[in-house]
This record gives sequence, C-alpha cells and structure tokens, in this order.
Amino acid sequence: MKNKYIAAFEAAQMAGKVIPQFKAGDTLKLGVEIKEGAKTRIQFFEGIVIALRGEGVSNTFTIRKIGANSVGVERIFPLYSDSLKSIEVLRRGRVRRAKLHFLRALKGKAAKIKELRN
Repeated sequence: MKNKYIAAFEAAQMAGKVIPQFKAGDTLKLGVEIKEGAKTRIQFFEGIVIALRGEGVSNTFTIRKIGANSVGVERIFPLYSDSLKSIEVLRRGRVRRAKLHFLRALKGKAAKIKELRN
C-alpha cells in the first residue's frame, strides 16, 4: 500500500506524458534528449522492444538494435523519463512471448519478427 503523498507525486509525473500503446516485438523510434555541456540535442534510437517491466512511474522497457559491425545494442528506458521526447511505433510485431531475450542469440534473418496483420 502506497503512501498517499507518494501516489500523488507519481500521478503528477505521469499526467503530462502521452505514451502510445506498444508491447514486446514492436519496433519503436525514440527521440532521446542528449546533453553535451551547455547544449542539448535529440538523438533517435530505433529498435525492437524486447521487454517491458514495472508499473506506474517505475515502468521501464528494453530496446535492442543492431549497431555498427553487427554488434547488438540494448538500452533500458524509463517510460516516464524527461529525457524521452518522442515515442513513435513504426511496426507492430507478432510474437508469442512477453520477453524476447532469445533474440540476443539470433543473427540475420533468424532475428526477424513477423509484422502483425490487422
């Protein structure tokens, strides 16, 4: 049972954000604010959601992409972070698991996820 002050604080943090619905297997394009000295810029990170965890303000998700020289890059983002400026769903994936950690061992076409048809 949460303290009412903590619950009110968390509700205030979640109130301003508009988050699209997404799940594991979806391909997202995130706009992440990067601070370099006094300047700030937005860098985009595009990859497949392999895990969602937590609830409320502590909700996080893991994104995986294949970087330069076929090196896998994974980042964990808090869903209600101030550094996340935009979240765009590019593709909906058809998967049968809630966590897609098995993608770490796959390469090439074996690591592809089928697109969800409507």
